[in-house]
Amino acid sequence: MAFQVLPISDSMAEQAREKLTSPQYGHPAHVEVAKGTGPCRCCLNTFEVGQEDRLLFTYNPFEGLHEYPSPGPVFIHRAACPPLRGTGFPEGLRSLPLTLEAYGEDRWVLDRARVTNGEADVAIEKLLANSAVQYVHIRHSEAGCFIAQVNRVGG
Repeated sequence: MAFQVLPISDSMAEQAREKLTSPQYGHPAHVEVAKGTGPCRCCLNTFEVGQEDRLLFTYNPFEGLHEYPSPGPVFIHRAACPPLRGTGFPEGLRSLPLTLEAYGEDRWVLDRARVTNGEADVAIEKLLANSAVQYVHIRHSEAGCFIAQVNRVGG
């Protein structure tokens, strides 16, 4: 089954970098040298700890999907980075402990899967095989924060 992993939008990242605030909430953003691997919610690659500047801001991954917000912290590279494009699972996330949450109607969690071996593809395909699943969120299992959304490609 073909799927696409969607990072935060280019415009969201550009606004956060330009204004140093959360585009959705107006809260101040915070710039720091990477203390952890992240990942960046734009390119979906991990940060080089102690070497790269990252921008932390408040983000609601349910905007446009459901009226009930669930804002949380996300990091992006402080400098512009090439956003992830294409289908399949991004290599930059394979080393991370991940939790996949499958959402159905009315933002109800239908299923979850934890991935620690880097083989998220099989787990995502299994979750998306349930026709009631509308989309899947990828979260960092240790921090609990949102990383990206997964959608089916095609029918």
